[in-house]
Amino acid sequence: ADLTFGNLEGPISSQGRNVGSIYSFRADPKAIEGLKYAGFDVLSVANNHIGDWAKAAMDDTFEVLKSNGIDYAGGGFSAEEAHSARVEEVNRTKIGFLAYTALGAKYTEATASSSGIAWLNKEKMAQDIAEAKKISDLVIVSIHFGDEYKQKSNNFQKDIARSAIDAGAALIIGHHPHVVEEIEQYKDGWIAYGLGNFIFDQTFSKETMEGMLLKVTLEDKGVKNIEPIKIKISKEFQASIEN
Repeated sequence: ADLTFGNLEGPISSQGRNVGSIYSFRADPKAIEGLKYAGFDVLSVANNHIGDWAKAAMDDTFEVLKSNGIDYAGGGFSAEEAHSARVEEVNRTKIGFLAYTALGAKYTEATASSSGIAWLNKEKMAQDIAEAKKISDLVIVSIHFGDEYKQKSNNFQKDIARSAIDAGAALIIGHHPHVVEEIEQYKDGWIAYGLGNFIFDQTFSKETMEGMLLKVTLEDKGVKNIEPIKIKISKEFQASIEN
């Protein structure tokens, strides 16, 4: 792929303290090598696990990504950074990435003077998309939302994702349910409501050991085609493309 995007579901750091959530994620700093090897260019940090080891680990994750040449969307050291698009240029096409979460602990929300992530607000998202369109040819929005283990999107997801397309986004990428949800073409845009798991240790069901890659083809500075590619996750938590 010319450009690879994903959702980073937790901090990469040796810092911080466990905030005591039932599932608190924190990856060893060595994990950054795997992300680089896999070829990730941009990662969303706007999800309900990035703050699992408090702000110290979250802030360190931003620095670790930056120092290793991986851009991040939906987070930063101020609300302005968290709500600004990360723009990547591929074959003379500028792609703006925005990311939001509808779930998590409110202390992780970025403010004017403190680090954090972009919390989902429909009106603010529409403003962010309008700003992103001024500096990019197309806008992709990543949203952490939905009901866990449900294979169909809910009404809230539909409302939010369609409003993002109405505001000018070309593609919406959803995650959180841990299972694959449907893909919808809405007006001139595409919505993948839930990509399912990718590298994740939920081996308790067939559905959580499956996921989906989205192969997106661009043409004339827009989305030409979307191809879903099924993946299987092994008991060793390795993802592979399903034959």
